[in-house]
Amino acid sequence: MGRRLARELAFFALFQYDLGRVPWPDAVRWLLAEHELSPDAASFLQEIVADAIAKREEIDGLLRHYSQDWPLARMASTDRNILRLAVYELLYRSDIPVEVTVNEAVEMAKKFGDEDSGKFVNGVLGTVIRAIREMVAVPAKVDEGTDE
Repeated sequence: MGRRLARELAFFALFQYDLGRVPWPDAVRWLLAEHELSPDAASFLQEIVADAIAKREEIDGLLRHYSQDWPLARMASTDRNILRLAVYELLYRSDIPVEVTVNEAVEMAKKFGDEDSGKFVNGVLGTVIRAIREMVAVPAKVDEGTDE
């Protein structure tokens, strides 16, 4: 339950940062004061919030590209921030299995979003995952020049 709760709290911190313009260290500190986490889970929380915010421009760029019918500003705030957290994990956390990231994101969307949030988050993440896998599967072009 440690990482699951830490993810939910990370979502809350990202949400506060996004909508309330609350500095993320303050949001994390308040959340840690309200919820008891193990030292490992608290560290995980701080790390994923700091990193997701630091990489937000890149994450938002991917979300804009792969959710073309839904501009970020038009997305529900809950969905947008759950997607930011999940895309961060997909791109930068090789220690977290893809299935875990998707499952956790969909469950949070169902819990905190509206009745369609789970399907929406799952669909966007599916598109992002396929794109990431295609990028990884395409070998880099090798210069085919001669050594003469």
